Amino acid sequence: MEDVPRPPVVTIMGHVDHGKTSILDYIRNENIVAGESGGITQHIGAYQIEINKHKITFLDTPGHEAFTAMRARGANVTDIAIIVVAATEGVKPQTREAIDHARAAGVSLIFALNKVDLPEANVDKTISEILELGVYLEQYGGDVPWCKTSTVSGEGILNLIELILITAEMMELKAKVDVPGEAIVVESRLDTRMGSVATILMRQGTLKRGDIVVCGAVNGRIRRMENERGSEIKELGPSDVAIIYGLNAVPKAGDVLNQVDNEKTARAISTERQQIRLEREKYQNKSSLQNIFARIKEDKINNLNVILKTDTDGSAEAIADSFQKLNNEEVSVNIIHKSVGGISEADVSLASASDAIIIGFHVRAAQTAKKLAEDEGVQIKIYQVIYDAIDDVRAALEGMLAPTIEEQSIGSATVKQVFKIKKIGTIAGCQVDRGVIQRDCLIRLYRNDVMIKEDKLSSLKHYANDVKEVRAGTDCGISLVSFSDIKEGDVIEAYIEQEVAKKLT
Repeated sequence: MEDVPRPPVVTIMGHVDHGKTSILDYIRNENIVAGESGGITQHIGAYQIEINKHKITFLDTPGHEAFTAMRARGANVTDIAIIVVAATEGVKPQTREAIDHARAAGVSLIFALNKVDLPEANVDKTISEILELGVYLEQYGGDVPWCKTSTVSGEGILNLIELILITAEMMELKAKVDVPGEAIVVESRLDTRMGSVATILMRQGTLKRGDIVVCGAVNGRIRRMENERGSEIKELGPSDVAIIYGLNAVPKAGDVLNQVDNEKTARAISTERQQIRLEREKYQNKSSLQNIFARIKEDKINNLNVILKTDTDGSAEAIADSFQKLNNEEVSVNIIHKSVGGISEADVSLASASDAIIIGFHVRAAQTAKKLAEDEGVQIKIYQVIYDAIDDVRAALEGMLAPTIEEQSIGSATVKQVFKIKKIGTIAGCQVDRGVIQRDCLIRLYRNDVMIKEDKLSSLKHYANDVKEVRAGTDCGISLVSFSDIKEGDVIEAYIEQEVAKKLT
């Protein structure tokens, strides 16, 4: 059951009207709009091309919001993100967002500088703007591949495909074939004639017509599989895409589709998942400054992901710098996106996908963004004073620091007499010299001022009664959990351990 090489999955992102769709059209040698009547039965969010026996799968997402919505549901399906930047306009807000979203997903980047055939194109200026974002391109001190493209002259398109294939080769993408089929739903809809229709991207294994599948909380038998032109496909392998028919309801984008042995299993799994989904929606728990400490303890995470929205670029830089100064070896603020302007739905989607909080300075959240934030459980914090924001983030980071354990000595007792009692063991008759001995304290046993044993109390008695504590000047009976060789004259030192919250220096 060895892994075999699989085609790369590529998503094209960038600012509106920078030429994403034109590049895809050129690669397919088919204009989507003009080709509608020529056999393309519907728009499909994913399709595959083959060049020199090498396949590449393209996901045609309507902008980075869809890309993030997939990630928000836990579906990191993309291997490579192509960021299209028009050389005529340079880096725009959506370009920045696309880069931030792709980086947050941890995918490989390739830059396509498009529209280089136009007289107003300024490649050098565009490159310097990309470098300013901290993206270091090849030939400019970095390792991020890039090329110039034009969908009018066709310049650079083959170069772009070559870069995709080289990047994919270096990534050594592999998947298992001899396992039950597993796929991700890219998009889905309800067709009045055909019923539930889903576009899927295969992750591993193979799928054939007639296979029984579970997809999220729905199930069914595959009645038909088609490519984007409506032609039937007999079999799907890793990284292949297709439209499938036969599910009993419409799945959600990002749902995982699994092949199962029989319909009974399929129904049982989908019913259980439906139940889990309902329970999860009740107790959705995203990041907030308050609950982050509890999550740190569970997940051992030590990053506070932040999306920063401010009124001016200067404020964004100042606040970001202040946050970075709070970082140390244990904890850090990770600013995954910062920009000027109000808080939008796209910001909330990114926060949901990246488990981040949104910090706004002198801005407000749109009503739709507030509603989405409530639904997704994303925290939005708005500040009017920079120091308030810094203090709150500092407090959150201090909550993330592992507390230091401090010892506090609470008392000591001297062993006056030792009793050995059948079925009970050794009891040390002691006199408390200083402080207090407590039932749940830790002890150290000293003989001639040399430590013999660290232990816990198994019992603490005053005469025949079990007690919680014994104070100075009082006699008591003590037995230890794992040590019985106690002698007269031994000294028992009692102490407790306290967690002390660390502060950022």
